[in-house]
Amino acid sequence: MSEAHMDRRRLMRSVAVAGGAAATAHLIARTPAEARARVAAAGPILKPLPPEWFIDHGTNAEMRWEAMRGQGTYVPNDRFFVRNHTRTPVIDARTWRLELFGTGLRGTPTAENPLRFTYGELLALPSVSVGAIVECAGNGRSFFGTQQGTPASGTPWRLGGAGLARWRGVRLSTVLRRAGLLGSAVDVQPEGLDPDFVSGGVNLGRVRRPLPIAKALDDVLLAYEMNGEPLPPDHGFPVRVIVPGWVGISSIKWVGRIEVSSEPLHSPWNTRFYRLFGPAYPPEGSDPISEQVTKSAFELPWNATLPVGRTTRLTGRSWSPHHPIRRVEVSVDGGATWRGAHLSGPDRGWRRWSFPWRPENTGPATLVARAVDATGAVQPARTTPNTFGYLFGAAVHHPVLVA
Repeated sequence: MSEAHMDRRRLMRSVAVAGGAAATAHLIARTPAEARARVAAAGPILKPLPPEWFIDHGTNAEMRWEAMRGQGTYVPNDRFFVRNHTRTPVIDARTWRLELFGTGLRGTPTAENPLRFTYGELLALPSVSVGAIVECAGNGRSFFGTQQGTPASGTPWRLGGAGLARWRGVRLSTVLRRAGLLGSAVDVQPEGLDPDFVSGGVNLGRVRRPLPIAKALDDVLLAYEMNGEPLPPDHGFPVRVIVPGWVGISSIKWVGRIEVSSEPLHSPWNTRFYRLFGPAYPPEGSDPISEQVTKSAFELPWNATLPVGRTTRLTGRSWSPHHPIRRVEVSVDGGATWRGAHLSGPDRGWRRWSFPWRPENTGPATLVARAVDATGAVQPARTTPNTFGYLFGAAVHHPVLVA
C-alpha cells in the first residue's frame, strides 16, 4: 500500500460521514453553533499565543525565532505564525464547498451556478505531500526603519512572519482539469471565506489574488493537512492554497471559490497592494510581486544576553525561494568581518546552521547572518525601500548583550 494511500486513510479516520460524504471531525466542526459562535467571538486569532512563542500584532501573530531552537525541520502547528486580514472564520467542512467558475472552464459555469467539490470529494482525489514555506510579503518590514532609516507602513514584522510546514492535499491542476479547464485559460483566482476586508473606509471584499495559469498548473496545492494533521482554523481549515516560493498572500486560506478566466484577472491584492511603490519605482508601481527573497534568522531572542568568556553555539536557518542554500556566513561585529557557519543536513525548504562564538569582551554586540545560494547570490547589506515594506532581503542586524 502506497504512503499516499496510507496517509489518506489516516486522514479519513479523522472525518465523519454525513449524507455519504466525508466531513471533518475537527472539534470546532462538531461543536454546536452557539459554542462555535462563542469561539469565533474570542478574537481575530483562535489558537493560544503564549508570549514566549509569539509577538502579538492583533490580527497577526509573529513567531519568535527562539521558539524554533532545538525543533526539527518543520515549524509545529502551535508555533506557526498567523497572518490574517480580518479574523479567523469558523467553518464546518460538512457544509463547505469549493466553487469553480469562469470563462476558462468548459461550459463557462458562473459565480451563481458554479461547479462544486465537497470536502470528501477532495479527500478522495490523488494526494501529494510537499514541504513549503509560507512567508508574508512584509516579513522583515521593521528593518526598513530600524536598520535602514526608511520606515514602511504595515505590521512591523522582524523575521517571524515565515514558517515551513509539510502540507498534504490535492494539486490545483488536478481539480482544474476535472472541472474542465480550457486551453484558453490565462488566470486563476482563489478567494477566501474570511470576512470582507475594509481599508480606508472602502470594502474591498474577500481576500483574493490571481495566479497565472502556468504557476497554477505547476506546483500549487489545495492543502487540507498541515504537519500530519487537519489544517488548524488559523491556518486555513478546511482547505487552503499553497503556492511554493511565492509571497504568502498567494496562499489563500479558507479557500471557497476559484475563478478561472480566459482574460487577465485583477483584485486589490495585485493592483492596490502587493506591488512595489516608492521613489525607485514607477508611479503605478512595479508589476505585482510574486517570488520571495532570501533571508537568514538566528534562533535567538532579540537583545539576548550571552556569557562573556564562554562558547555559545549560535543556531539559525536560511532560506531562498528557488535555489538551495550553499553557504551561510556569520559576523559578530556588525558585518565588519565574516566566518562560515556549519550547515546541518540537506536543504528542505530552509537550511539549518550553527556557529560557535566565544565573546571576550562585555557590552553590546551585533550579530549578522547572510546566506549564499546555489547561484552564488549573497544576501545584500541593503534592500531598496518601498512604501509598503515588502521583500526585505538584506542581512539583518541582530543585537545582543555580552555580560
